[in-house]
Amino acid sequence: MKHTKFEKARLIGSRALQLSQGAPFLVELKKEDLEKLKYNPVDIAKKEYDAGVIPLDVKRQLRKRNA
Repeated sequence: MKHTKFEKARLIGSRALQLSQGAPFLVELKKEDLEKLKYNPVDIAKKEYDAGVIPLDVKRQLRKRNA
């Protein structure tokens, strides 16, 4: 499923909060990678989003079309 820019921002922000509170990384990151990212949870969450491993779902409400 393709996400809107708002959904993407919400997913990355929520995952970054989890990471900042001590959640384990879901992508393989070496110490050099973490230093390059400056241990920034938002950047780590972006890497997880790009890899498609963020454990969050988006629920969309279906709208009825006017006939």
